[in-house]
Amino acid sequence: MKITDIKATVTEGFGGDWILIRVYTDEGIVGYGEAFPTWTGQGRAIKEMILWMKDLLIGEDPTDVDRLWTKMYQRQIYRGCSVAGALTTAISGVEIALWDITGKALGVPVYKLLGGKHRDCIRVYSDYHGGETDDPAAFAARAQEIVAQGFSAIKMDIDLTNWRSTQDFNRPMTPKELRHLTGLVAAVREAVGDDVEIAVDCHSGFDAPSALLLARALEPYHLLWLEEPIPPKNLAALAHITASTSTPICVGENLYTRWDFRELFERQAANIIMPDVQKTGGILESKRIADLASTYYIPMAPHCVTSPIGTMASVHLCASLANFLILEYHMIDVPYWGDFAATDEPIVKDGYIEVPEKPGLGIELDEKVIACYLRAGETW
Repeated sequence: MKITDIKATVTEGFGGDWILIRVYTDEGIVGYGEAFPTWTGQGRAIKEMILWMKDLLIGEDPTDVDRLWTKMYQRQIYRGCSVAGALTTAISGVEIALWDITGKALGVPVYKLLGGKHRDCIRVYSDYHGGETDDPAAFAARAQEIVAQGFSAIKMDIDLTNWRSTQDFNRPMTPKELRHLTGLVAAVREAVGDDVEIAVDCHSGFDAPSALLLARALEPYHLLWLEEPIPPKNLAALAHITASTSTPICVGENLYTRWDFRELFERQAANIIMPDVQKTGGILESKRIADLASTYYIPMAPHCVTSPIGTMASVHLCASLANFLILEYHMIDVPYWGDFAATDEPIVKDGYIEVPEKPGLGIELDEKVIACYLRAGETW
């Protein structure tokens, strides 16, 4: 079997563009993949990077997934490109499509190719940005609505509210701001009870002293984790925060490949990791990261903000991991998300996603729906 063509398109997605991929073969098998989403208008740049890799892959056997990944990854270095960032996300999307082809060719789901599964269903948490207002009661009310839909874990975004009175650039936090953010979490904890797990996302929003103050202030609420409290580039600073609080610290959505994560583990700079399959290099690279994390007894909770294609790639990965914790579901407020998949059944049921048993990713796109959400001027 040989690769004959690669196509990509850009659709409307959560908060921006989704970049979907098709890899074609001479045996008629088509694999679907997805790169990491971008802000609106930037998806075409990723699309061009995907198409740029055609000359590396056409004529190759798509089932040689690891060799082709290495070829794409190493070639970008010698073409003067970064070994992280946008091009790595493009490689991730293509790699996912290669696994889809391989599974379809062999008649097995992707998780079988990763060593089999540890579980039949993948537990997901629902990410929500907050309430209708920046008031603790509004945050709490929205949390209750989500829990009523069957989710046993939620994540709230406390840095995206209108609370900040100081400038963003040096990321400080005043005592008044600390009290407000702590009050948001306290209100949500009271509203959902002690059995619902709560994660809090900071989006790298604070300087190190402020992040540590926040982590310690939130200790009484027994969080699932505090996410990305400081920017990702100083692991020594992150390690100090992690060692100085009982609040679990979770990072990883802004790291790429196993080489980025190696130093994180060596410094024991986080309690939980959240690599993104569409960023790290794809399914196999994410599994390598998880396996390395397991040697430090660190659980894996993948970041995921994609269409059903990217989500199902993460589901197969999570099924194969012994140290899997929980998977992100960010689409509670995107009513058309499930429509992208060619299925009449809901993908998320009572806070879980069932691991597909069909060959490949086990999911296909509804092309009529996709056509309704293509960005202006886009085709396959």
